[in-house]
Amino acid sequence: MQTITVEELKAKLAEGENIHLVDVRESHERADFNIGGLHLPLGNIQTMQIDELEEWKNEPIYIYCRSGNRSGQACLILETAGFSNLINVTGGMLAWQDRIKD
Repeated sequence: MQTITVEELKAKLAEGENIHLVDVRESHERADFNIGGLHLPLGNIQTMQIDELEEWKNEPIYIYCRSGNRSGQACLILETAGFSNLINVTGGMLAWQDRIKD
């Protein structure tokens, strides 16, 4: 598993880079604040309900949550399922809201 800071991810998004972004938070957390991407809660990943991700199996996938903990867990689970290029967004949306000024 690789990691990326929120600043590095913001730069990629600002450059218009086409990236696969996955939010593993719960729906109510996503409703409060999100940066887009596919919504796939950690519980779905834990039960291997990951069909939406299969086409990205060998492509970079940036995974985020509230603080970086659940996204790290999601990366570890997906690695065991054969995903090879997972990037955990360190600090998650808490860091984004704290450090990214739009």
